[in-house]
Amino acid sequence: MNKKRKVVIGLSGGMDSATLLSLLLEQGYKVYCCSFIYGSKHGKYELEAAKNIIEFYKSKGRNVIHHIFNLTTCFADFQSALLLSGPAIPEGHYEAKTMTQTIVPGRNLIFASIMAGLAESIGATEVCLGIHAGDHFIYPDCRPQFIHSLGQTIGFSTDGKVNITTPFLFNSKADILYKGYYGVNPKVPYELTRSCYKDQPKACGKCGSCNERLSAFAEHSIKDPIDYEGDD
Repeated sequence: MNKKRKVVIGLSGGMDSATLLSLLLEQGYKVYCCSFIYGSKHGKYELEAAKNIIEFYKSKGRNVIHHIFNLTTCFADFQSALLLSGPAIPEGHYEAKTMTQTIVPGRNLIFASIMAGLAESIGATEVCLGIHAGDHFIYPDCRPQFIHSLGQTIGFSTDGKVNITTPFLFNSKADILYKGYYGVNPKVPYELTRSCYKDQPKACGKCGSCNERLSAFAEHSIKDPIDYEGDD
């Protein structure tokens, strides 16, 4: 990828996409970040995080552009606990069966199609996604089979102009944290990121996403720099 100067990525404001952004900027890319408003419970906190991450890298003189797409009406009738219209976010381990309630039907397919359209329009040859191995168990649109099929579809739809790349596809959250903490300079500002799925300003520390994040930091004996509900 490092010979191609423009790349489009999805920037949710979480650890994975923030690390992906950092690695690509480190390699000298001009990165076009895409954030999506789609009616999720944690959406406004994710978007704030994404904006803060963008500003952090701009302040370091990095070449990054932010696109925000409002898809609220598109997802209005979709069913998921992750959406404002859905039931409560389940708590527990990230790979617990209850976490399937947070699947948003078609989300990555829709997001990737939009990013591929942007990439083709601006002359970028890569759409880079921060999907990782921890997502495979729960989310069918994060599994290697889907990514392989998506890459073929995007290739056909753009007449070979745009490729899908997923550098974290077989990495754990802990692997990604290691790359972002020790593999780039400056290290990823994880204090600016948002992982919690709940509709509250402070991370709950109980949902699957929070638990996966905390486990990643614990594996490397690094203190998670964000505040959690109940921390005083």
